[in-house]
Amino acid sequence: MRVIVQRCKNAKCIINQKVKSEIEEGLVLFVGFTEGDTKETILGMVNKILNLRIFDDDDGVMNRSVLDVKGEILSISQFTLYADCKKGNRPSYLKAMKGPKASLLYDFFNKTLSDYLSVQTGVFGANMDICFTNHGPVTIMLER
Repeated sequence: MRVIVQRCKNAKCIINQKVKSEIEEGLVLFVGFTEGDTKETILGMVNKILNLRIFDDDDGVMNRSVLDVKGEILSISQFTLYADCKKGNRPSYLKAMKGPKASLLYDFFNKTLSDYLSVQTGVFGANMDICFTNHGPVTIMLER
């Protein structure tokens, strides 16, 4: 499982020129799955994301989590996180988990996160435009 975590001031997901979901301060998560990922993998990733201290405290030091700042999450499925570009110029996506199984894990991931804070999502497999203001900028790649 790979997740790109980006701290944001605001974010929205647009599908067919209509806003599907929108958040204020929080995290934009681009989420990809590979074979071997399980619910246990997801539980570990959720714990890491919820407790990742990448928000400023009163002294301007990144010492607060998304839970501490009562932030929101925009979670976007993205199989391209498993693109393999070692050979040639056309990425291979063989390491990305197949759609039906990945969709179930993505739903479980979002449901687990939503037990702790507000989570908005895109639509699994849809063509989406993601617009956001990366605050910092802060971008972190997590892998389990």
